[in-house]
Amino acid sequence: MKICLFWHRRDLRIHDNVGLAEALASGLPVVPLFIYDRDILDHLPNKADARLTYIFDQVERLARETEAAGGTFLARYGRPVDVLEQLVQEFDVVAVHTNEDYEPYATKRDAKVGDLLRRRGVDFLLYKDQVIFAKDDIMTKSGTVPKVFGAYHKTFLARLTDELLLPYGSAEAFTQAHLQRLDPDQPSPRPTLAGMGFERKEQYVPTTDLPAEEVVRHYHQTRNTPALQNGTTRLSVQLRFGTVSVRQAMRQAKALNPKLLAEISWRDFFMMLLWHYPNTATEAYDPKMRAVPYRNNEDEFRAWCAGRTGYPLVDAGMRELNATGYLPNRVRMTVAGFLVKQLFIDWRWGEKYFADKLLDYELANNVGNWQWMAGTGAVSAPWFRVYSPDSQLEQVDPELKYVKRWVPEVGTATYPAPIVDHRFGRDRAVEAIRAARIAASGDGKIVGA
Repeated sequence: MKICLFWHRRDLRIHDNVGLAEALASGLPVVPLFIYDRDILDHLPNKADARLTYIFDQVERLARETEAAGGTFLARYGRPVDVLEQLVQEFDVVAVHTNEDYEPYATKRDAKVGDLLRRRGVDFLLYKDQVIFAKDDIMTKSGTVPKVFGAYHKTFLARLTDELLLPYGSAEAFTQAHLQRLDPDQPSPRPTLAGMGFERKEQYVPTTDLPAEEVVRHYHQTRNTPALQNGTTRLSVQLRFGTVSVRQAMRQAKALNPKLLAEISWRDFFMMLLWHYPNTATEAYDPKMRAVPYRNNEDEFRAWCAGRTGYPLVDAGMRELNATGYLPNRVRMTVAGFLVKQLFIDWRWGEKYFADKLLDYELANNVGNWQWMAGTGAVSAPWFRVYSPDSQLEQVDPELKYVKRWVPEVGTATYPAPIVDHRFGRDRAVEAIRAARIAASGDGKIVGA
């Protein structure tokens, strides 16, 4: 029988799924698919990986839901081009449906997959699902890429109609009538973590539901208080893996809290920027910031990673990150700013460490925010702005409730002295960046001061 495949990627859900809804409406029986991508997994730094564990559990949930609805769920381990080539030989595949991904690796992967499937006479159909606006959807009046978030967000809100946030009917169509049950006598085995050479690691595990309305209503008041257990929505993990759709999240935020809606819209903004400027995944957007002479002291970097800098809020944040795979946004800004300015270490070192540790790691958001803090991005804090970790502590955790949860020895003889004086580190970074920008300008003038 002719079938179509729906390839799950960053959309680990049946409900409100654009590509899945389109596949189910195609008139062909659908077989859902997930590929454990070796091109990604082979580069994981540890065999016990919390993100892979979370993905594995969600894929197994999807498999159970598919089988309960009367279909077959395929999961394979390998390189996507190789897996799909095998599947189109094994089955009479007419089309492969999937949702777009805007990261540099993903766009190159999908180009290769598209070439393969076209040569095999198979349609490759991609849909916009993980954002509301992507690529060239929002541009300036002059037709250029918007680089000021305020102006972008104003246009975003003006174009964000209720119709754009309506759910897609994938869950309602996910029935035996639209699914294909492959040979029930020979069920397709799914990879296991151990079989792929990995071990389970469970850290903070979010629900697959929207946050409670009370949390959303008070988000603007609590988001910068890290001691509160429910001060933030923690939607970032659900949006990263697509267990909640961006339309669900934005509908709730639009109804209850405009500040949360603005924060979610940063995802669209950063994905748009990364799609237009894929080189910014590994280098500064601002060419005048590409030759900054970072110190890159390895001992100080290790102290930062371990939460042993002598700055309580920085240390608490890094210890929470290491223990849980999660970090509130305000604390992310504090630890990032400390690394790139007070310690004057390359933002890419911090970006890579976050990539290894964060359960909600998303390349566009992570790169965008690190370059923002370093003053190197398309949209950035001014390069000469340096946040004081002590001032941040006074603002967000004056009673040390958050700090003492993660750094119980603070205030005792066992807690280390500050690794660097804030003012000294600030002045050192500003002067070095200033000199690098003068040199890059070529005319002896300070650029962007």
